[in-house]
Amino acid sequence: MAIVQVSRITNRKGLADNLPQLAGAELGWATDTRRLYIGNGTLDEGAPVVGNTEVLTQFSDILALSTGYTYRGDAAGYTVQTGPSPGSPISQSLQSFFDQQASITDFGAIGDGITDDTDAINRALFQMFCRESNPQIRRSLYFPAGQYLVTDAITIPPYARLYGEGANSSVILSTAVSGNCIKYCDSLGQTDSNIGNNGATPPTNIEISAMGFQTTNPIDIALIQDATFCGFTDVSFDGPLTNSSLTTNANDTSCVRFDSTGVLVCNSISFTRCKFSGATWAFNTDRQVKGVVITESDFDTLYQGILLGVPSPVNGGPTGFRITSNSFDNIYAEAIRVAVNTSLNVSGNNIFYDVGNHFNGVTNPATPVINFFGNDNVSIGDMFERSNIYAIVYPRININRTVSIGFDGASQMQLGTYVRETGIQVALADNSATTLFTIDSTKFPAFIVNYTIVRDVTASTNKWIKTGTFTVTSTVDGSNLLLQFVDDGVENRNTGAALSATENLGIISVICTTSSTGAGGTMTYSITHLA
Repeated sequence: MAIVQVSRITNRKGLADNLPQLAGAELGWATDTRRLYIGNGTLDEGAPVVGNTEVLTQFSDILALSTGYTYRGDAAGYTVQTGPSPGSPISQSLQSFFDQQASITDFGAIGDGITDDTDAINRALFQMFCRESNPQIRRSLYFPAGQYLVTDAITIPPYARLYGEGANSSVILSTAVSGNCIKYCDSLGQTDSNIGNNGATPPTNIEISAMGFQTTNPIDIALIQDATFCGFTDVSFDGPLTNSSLTTNANDTSCVRFDSTGVLVCNSISFTRCKFSGATWAFNTDRQVKGVVITESDFDTLYQGILLGVPSPVNGGPTGFRITSNSFDNIYAEAIRVAVNTSLNVSGNNIFYDVGNHFNGVTNPATPVINFFGNDNVSIGDMFERSNIYAIVYPRININRTVSIGFDGASQMQLGTYVRETGIQVALADNSATTLFTIDSTKFPAFIVNYTIVRDVTASTNKWIKTGTFTVTSTVDGSNLLLQFVDDGVENRNTGAALSATENLGIISVICTTSSTGAGGTMTYSITHLA
């Protein structure tokens, strides 16, 4: 480069708005913005344009100065064509590129578990989803790993998408003593009874994933109001309650509670791979709700799991709950309870461990595992840790209405009030009495046993067979229990086997007694009764 001129460097200083056209190589200092500029010179001197060029300093806006960003896709082994031709690539500024996604830290949230992040989170949600109706301002809001302390409800507007680093990594921790940890709002930020007023869009298309919500005080964690087409994936809802405080429903807290108005009905809400614990209920609503799917989730440390329609359903109550492929454990009372006049709900392919035992273990049942009081509810393919001997005392599925159905994957089929137990086979010893089962007469005062007895009394292939029904009824007359039974079995030969029943303190025992024939046998039977 030839030296054109050597002279003393001149400079000017002043406010950025008053910066004049600088001479070639003249410096200009903006005192208010602390930025440095140099004059380009004239076109005759070879400058491509007349003007001032900013010299980069620590106070320069590097993103604004960048000429742009073009996607290259180098990993493909070639430069990807982004425009209509290889020579006309699509370019955008770095600021535009980085603005395609947002972090909650951009709005001042710290996530250190100490700083109150309530205002920062609500500010971010309002600015990105409520301030303007233009969908181009909407961005997925990222929560880096951390514990975000909040002292009031986080209000989540329509079209919001929140995601984090995992349910145990990106956690919103509420220390509020009332209200909710999170709740839905409309496009104007209005909540509760004001949702949808003033032409606002009600909550819709809200997605939350890979995050955790915790409360230090017994309050509802999430309130879903007037919402449609929303989903939670890989989200945990953790309250502070433990077994010692979950022996009653006095705390009245729920991981998720629904609310709907007559016009704005919650519909199409999904929960996938979520966790619910430390509250009175995982779900509790008596409001009109439609199409809730709860799947592949974990329910643990609760008073009851899912409570629908209590105390009484409003506008038809909750319908269309599909509760499938979940795990329930360490639950004081029922895992699922559906109230009278609450219908069209399904439980299927769930696993129920220590449920309905009042935290006293699976050998001490205290309630049914599933309790249907309303019509048109179905349990199918559910599996239970509660064994047959304890299911007789408190059934796995208890149906109190005539048009609900339960298919207990372990022992029984129930169609309304008609219950048919699965077939059971027992070995009969020769010349002995075998107690087949016991049953509580206060719960089942009448039942029928369908049976077939086979005895191998000779070495021949012929079998001595007896088949029929054994009917038992029990009633209380004053202080006396009247127990009656009838065996109407038919046999091809005298099998020497007879059925009888005895009662002690309200417990009926059914017994098969065999005579001495020199060989034992088998008995296959199934119990039928009305619920």
